[in-house]
Amino acid sequence: MHEKELQLEVMKTLEQNMDEFISSYLTPIDKIWQPSDFLPDSSSENFKYEIEELQTFAREMPYDLFVTLIGDCITEEALPTYESWLMGLEGVDQEKRTGWTQWVRAWTAEENRHGDLLGKYLYLCGRVNMREMEITTHHLINDGFDIGTSSDPYKNFVYTSFQETATNISHRRVGTLAKQSGNKKLAQMCGVIAADEARHAKAYKDFSSRIFEMDASGMMLAFEDMMRRKIVMPAHLLRESGQKAGELWEHFSDAAQRAMVYTGQDYINILKDLLDEWKIEGMKNLNDKAERARDYLMKLPDRLQRISDRIATPQLPYSFKWVKS
Repeated sequence: MHEKELQLEVMKTLEQNMDEFISSYLTPIDKIWQPSDFLPDSSSENFKYEIEELQTFAREMPYDLFVTLIGDCITEEALPTYESWLMGLEGVDQEKRTGWTQWVRAWTAEENRHGDLLGKYLYLCGRVNMREMEITTHHLINDGFDIGTSSDPYKNFVYTSFQETATNISHRRVGTLAKQSGNKKLAQMCGVIAADEARHAKAYKDFSSRIFEMDASGMMLAFEDMMRRKIVMPAHLLRESGQKAGELWEHFSDAAQRAMVYTGQDYINILKDLLDEWKIEGMKNLNDKAERARDYLMKLPDRLQRISDRIATPQLPYSFKWVKS
């Protein structure tokens, strides 16, 4: 069977289990949290007090941590790019309202609440230059992204398995650091978002595991290809007003590293987790090319570790236009 034909057959087979996937990894709308559950109630007598408390904690957040929170919000707000990209995968038929399109729309609907919650929090906190943040978001959606997957579902599920795990780590760490300084409400917000991302990561890892069962060599080659390219984050084309696409990414990444929210070590650890999750080392039924791909993948964490150990995080400060001076 031709490679593309096999991929389509695998996608159709997975699609038959879509009800199971949705019930396992997504939450019914009437049961899941909504942003208003965590934001100050504008009709409450305590609204003014709650806003003052929110703003006090926001002012006290360390600069790099606060910048990382804003960048995470902007990344979440670029959701239209992610939905349109998933809808374009081989094996996803947009004209049907069942199966894969049902998954993509339901996943998108859950993800949509993340940027909504953080965006409103940042608007209320009084420390953000909202116009500059909005310009960055506008640019990010307008610029799109290139994650190196094209419309290949195997590569895309490797990417989402990795990226959703990374997003979970980032939100969870911001929440943990916020809680340590007494900012319990922001910690709650980041915590519920992180929990969503953890469920979504489990789903994409499950999709990938099942693909390995049906087409081990094809999926192994897709995994190798993505790791050779390096997994870029969805906001890799981040920019501020007056900048070129991608010009801000390095500064944002450095801030996240300094704040210990998402680091090069996390990248290596996620790779190790995926190698374990998908039982790569002991996988059978691989063709010669896939065997070589497996060998490359198994050696990669140590290779990346040696590189990571030699790289120091830049300590040079950068003044983001998002933050009010």
